[in-house]
Amino acid sequence: MNRNDIENLIEREFLSIPLRPKTMLIYTVRTAILESVKKASSEFYGTVLDVGCGLMPYRKIIESNPKVEKYIGMDWQSPLYSEFLKPDLEWDGKKIPLEDESVDCVMATEFLEHYADTEEILREIWRVLRYDGIVFATVPFVWNLHEIPHDEYRFTPFSLERFFANAGFKNIEISALGGWNMALAQMIGLWLTFAKMPEIFRKSLRIILFPIYVLLIKTDKKPKKFDGQENSMFTGLKVTAQK
Repeated sequence: MNRNDIENLIEREFLSIPLRPKTMLIYTVRTAILESVKKASSEFYGTVLDVGCGLMPYRKIIESNPKVEKYIGMDWQSPLYSEFLKPDLEWDGKKIPLEDESVDCVMATEFLEHYADTEEILREIWRVLRYDGIVFATVPFVWNLHEIPHDEYRFTPFSLERFFANAGFKNIEISALGGWNMALAQMIGLWLTFAKMPEIFRKSLRIILFPIYVLLIKTDKKPKKFDGQENSMFTGLKVTAQK
């Protein structure tokens, strides 16, 4: 895979996903994350550390912010990367190889669910953040097991807030990436992709269910609170906090 292939992959699977039957698996989750990254990154400044950066799909968005002076993508060594795509910083998954209070903002999209000790990594993020620095993260809730065996958690708003508070963060704000309708649409996409069924049924059901999928997306309402009743389902969560 060359540089152009990687850039085209990022564009079509992270930044400009078309709403089609073939994209029903990733459309809901990736568009919600993209929206949250755009909003959160508008507040970024100085040096930004992207923990578990993967393909670094949001790098250009972050670097387009004139208040951002430097972007650092950090991940462990992986066969995912080619000679054309390497993280700026490699780590062992435990200690971030940076000095105390050396970055201004930290981003971790779809990362915390893969880390066995949530408070441990949040304390490590707290360590490298400067005073009043910003941390932004997203985590899934309605999603299948993935990157096995490195899939540890599905967080509730209450557990996520507790982990951040215990790690020393303040001004913690947690909200949903999508509500009831988006959660159902996301489950339809997962079911059509991974459930065992004859391929002819799968292809037919994609066409049949696509209008319902689109309607669910367009009529979705994110819960403004989490009450365990009407506002009790969400696709995933985003969190912002300060040191």
